[in-house]
Order: sequence, then structure tokens, then C-alpha cells
Amino acid sequence: MDWLMGKSKGKPNGKKPAPEEKKLYLEPEYTKSRITDFEFKELVMLPREIDLNEWLASNTTTFFHHINLQYSTISEFCTGDTCQTMAVCNTQYYWYDERGKKIKCTAPQYVDFVMSSVQKLVTDEDVFPTKYGKEFPNSFESLVKKICKYLFHVLAHIYSSHFKETLALELHGHLNTLYIHFILFIREFNLVDPKETTIMDDLTEVLCSTSGSSSSNGSGNGSGGSGSSGAGAQNHVKER
Repeated sequence: MDWLMGKSKGKPNGKKPAPEEKKLYLEPEYTKSRITDFEFKELVMLPREIDLNEWLASNTTTFFHHINLQYSTISEFCTGDTCQTMAVCNTQYYWYDERGKKIKCTAPQYVDFVMSSVQKLVTDEDVFPTKYGKEFPNSFESLVKKICKYLFHVLAHIYSSHFKETLALELHGHLNTLYIHFILFIREFNLVDPKETTIMDDLTEVLCSTSGSSSSNGSGNGSGGSGSSGAGAQNHVKER
């Protein structure tokens, strides 16, 4: 569990930012692709008489399985040669092992660390209890926040590095739908720091503004970092 508890910080990478490539996933013909037009804002809201931790646990586990499945569709293209670092646009992510040692790893290694660690957590009865009367640990919400942060990294990497393959497989509608659902969920319960997701604010604005989500919700968490702070974040290395 130690892998989830480490602090993170950003620092300049000492390199001039590379010219920004055209982001294929922002093209209107692709952003409008969904597998459903369901109002996800209503879907993520906590139902009456449902315990908050139960709701967070159920949704977090579901998102873990769906994002893992989405990544598996392009995993053969995400290799140590094609993705030598875990990068999203101009941001590079590092992994920290259980001793707190920073590891610079390839994208497939990073994703494997994420998925295997989350799998261990969601199947741990002491962390994600499924038996009646079993209480959630006091650290449960902070653990969910860490899990969602790392799952966001995986989703963002798929868009940033493997959207062409996703298009070729005609799975971009599934990816967009999953992204909208996930973003609205983490916003609803403030599970991920907006600074963490600012790297994908351009996509979030396009997808969530056309999915029926309220503008006040977007401005409260996501769009605040879409100005100068978003540009700055893309030129920094984020350490995990």
C-alpha cells in the first residue's frame, strides 16, 4: 500500500518544450463519437440511502476494470520501444516503489505497476470490504483519490500516445464515453486535484461541455487550470 502514500512534486525538465503536435483526439469528428448519450452527471451522483464509501468503492472498482480493459485493446502497441517513458504530452510520470525509490520506467511498466497495485487493493477485504458489517478503513477516501489519480494517468496516456490505434480499432467512442464518465465522477466527489488533470483540460472541456454537464461544475474543478497553469504543467516533469 506504500506506493499510494508517497508525495509528488513537479520540477522543470531543463529542456525546451517540443513543438506541440496536433492533437488528433480533439478533432470534432472524433470528439462527438460516443456509445451513448446518457446524462452521466446524474449517473455519478450519490443515490439516496447509499453509503458514500460503498458508492466510491463500487465506482472505483468498475472504473479500474473498464480502464484496464480499454488499455488492453492497445497494449500491443504500447511497448518499451514505442513508449520509453510514461508520458502524456510534455509531462513525464515516474513510479515510486514501496521503499519510496523513484523509478523511471516505460509506459507499459508504469501501467503494469498501476494495475497490479490497484488489483491488490480492490481485492483486499480490509480495504474494499464486501462482507456485511465490515467497515471501511479510515484511510479509504485518500486511497481512492490516489487510485483515481493513477487511473487518470493511464487514460491520458491512451489519448496522448495511442489515439491513432484506438481509432483504427474503432473504439474511440468507447474511450470518449469512459473518459466523460470518469471525469464527471472524480469531479463530483473531488477525488483528483485539478492540477493533476489540467494536462487534459482541452479534451475535458470539449467532451464534458457536450455531454450535458453543467458549466459550474467544470469551472469549479477542471477549467481553473486551463489557462497559464495548464501550459506550465505541460513543461514540467511530474514525479510519482
